Amino acid sequence: MTTKFRLEKVEIHSTEGPVQYQFPSDLTVLAGPTGVGKTTLLELIKWGLGGDGQLAPVVTENVLDLSLQVSVGENRFRLSRSLDPQKRKNVRVTDLVTGERIRDYQVKSGEDGSLNALLMTSLGLPTDMRAAAQTGRSTKAGSRITFADIFTYMYVPQSEINRDIARSQDSYLEPKRKAVFELIFALADPELFDKRSEANTLKGMVEEASDHHKKILQFLRDSNTQSKEEAEQEREKALDSQREAEEQRTQLRDDIDPVTDRETQALRDLLSEAERSLADARSTAVFLGRQAEELSGERRRVNADLARLNRMRDAGERLAQIEFTTCPRCMQALKTREVPHGHCRLCLLPDEAASTDELDQYETVQLMDQMEEMEKQLAFVDQQTQNARQLILDRQKLVRHLEAAIDTRTANRVSPRLQAYSDISEKIAASRVAQKHFENVLQQWDRVADLANVEDELRKKYERTVREIEQKDSQLQERRRYIVGEISKEFNRVVSDLQIPGVKEASIHETNYLPLLNGKPFKQFSRGGGIVTATQVAYWTALLAVALRERDVPYPTFLLLDSPRLALNEEQDLTSGLYRRLVTLAEANFGRVQIIVADHALPTAYRKEYAEIAFSYAKPTISSVKHPGKGGVKPLGATTD
Repeated sequence: MTTKFRLEKVEIHSTEGPVQYQFPSDLTVLAGPTGVGKTTLLELIKWGLGGDGQLAPVVTENVLDLSLQVSVGENRFRLSRSLDPQKRKNVRVTDLVTGERIRDYQVKSGEDGSLNALLMTSLGLPTDMRAAAQTGRSTKAGSRITFADIFTYMYVPQSEINRDIARSQDSYLEPKRKAVFELIFALADPELFDKRSEANTLKGMVEEASDHHKKILQFLRDSNTQSKEEAEQEREKALDSQREAEEQRTQLRDDIDPVTDRETQALRDLLSEAERSLADARSTAVFLGRQAEELSGERRRVNADLARLNRMRDAGERLAQIEFTTCPRCMQALKTREVPHGHCRLCLLPDEAASTDELDQYETVQLMDQMEEMEKQLAFVDQQTQNARQLILDRQKLVRHLEAAIDTRTANRVSPRLQAYSDISEKIAASRVAQKHFENVLQQWDRVADLANVEDELRKKYERTVREIEQKDSQLQERRRYIVGEISKEFNRVVSDLQIPGVKEASIHETNYLPLLNGKPFKQFSRGGGIVTATQVAYWTALLAVALRERDVPYPTFLLLDSPRLALNEEQDLTSGLYRRLVTLAEANFGRVQIIVADHALPTAYRKEYAEIAFSYAKPTISSVKHPGKGGVKPLGATTD
């Protein structure tokens, strides 16, 4: 069934006080001359619903807060949004059914806790659908369908009333405009939208995979890379060459082993023994050298002792002949000194009874014996050292002789085979390098094959998705023809009733859902005499009428029209027909539709059929703020209302 969307009340809180407007009627006209703020009020309604409404200077300079009381589906909400730049990103929501203050919702539509999600859910519409382009080479999943997109079917602003239908002249918005039409008339389901987005994404992935595949192929061609077959053949050749060389190396190793015969082995044994003997001789020479140093040191010590004894004996003999009369230390006279008998006049010690010459001679003899023994030991060590040095020279000569003999035998019998062994090893290494090269080439071709497989799988998946879309479209085709046909009939009837100049036949295009006038797109038709505005009213009211009749579509039965008479000028018949159409639609669907029209000059014939809120320069829409007068109004966008 159609979705109920109704604006019940608008509250504007300005610096000078609050202003509120109620909308109990199915058809309400905001009447007043240009510049009193009718468009300002409609843009505030859009802004309060989370849109990017144009805010007039009187709003930005004086309004603090805005509250809308709306009925959406089975819910009733109060939506309050601050004009403060720091707070305007959030909307305060109150559930009017329960009276409970719900958490704040963000204006940004991409968030889960956004006002968009609340309104879309209340309308019974999914929040995650995307509008994918169905023509051209688009590879995008499409932008998300939000309440702001639904609102383009609920609000015809003054800037568009005599120019465009749902911004259809903006080609980049074409996919979303058509998607919203199909959504609110149930001409496509969420699964179909998902499939379309998936198809576009897959198309991009196929193109990317194909481009990558082609670039790799082109690179291989430009670099003169061998073909996969050639690389496989060359790799097999390299493998065969390696196997053959390894067999030759094994055979050569077996041939080399017996060459080491008994004589060569005997020479190697003698060489080992000579090297050990040489090492022992060198060790002995080192030991003897250390022993000679120790004996020389001891000999020097004994010589020092002998010299000391000789000096002492000589000094004693010399001093014994001197009769001291004066102390050699303090220079005091000793002649008058009383000295006991048998004591030294100088030190007063008793004179020695026996001579020490014999004792000194014994010590000297002992030291001389030690010197003689050490001289013999040094002579023996010196002789041993000379023998060790000679042994070292002999062993060095023997080692050189044995090494030369072994080298001669191996040079004549083993070296040629070793050269062959080295050549074969190099051949094996070259074969392995060649294999590595061709394996790298084959890996590149494997990468190409993988890319081709990925491209093929993606292409199959894309084609399968396209078939599913076509199947789904064919299932919905009958309903699409029926709904578009009903809208065309209603649109043609309304155009005929309005008697739009020059229009003999009107219909709706089957695929872009836009008006056709005399078989031509409406944007190619004459735009004079209020034709565009009248076509707008006929189109939107036809959509509403069919949605109200069908009942099984989620179309929000709500319409804001801003200044439909602006371009009609003196076309009184067209103006009367326009309002007659609005009144008839509201009367035929009592309580099920809401239409709010902002206009400046109203036809008198139908004033009793709708509710009217009158504005003037003395009583503008934001009446708490004094109006500066007709000449002092700042324009809202490119126009003033």
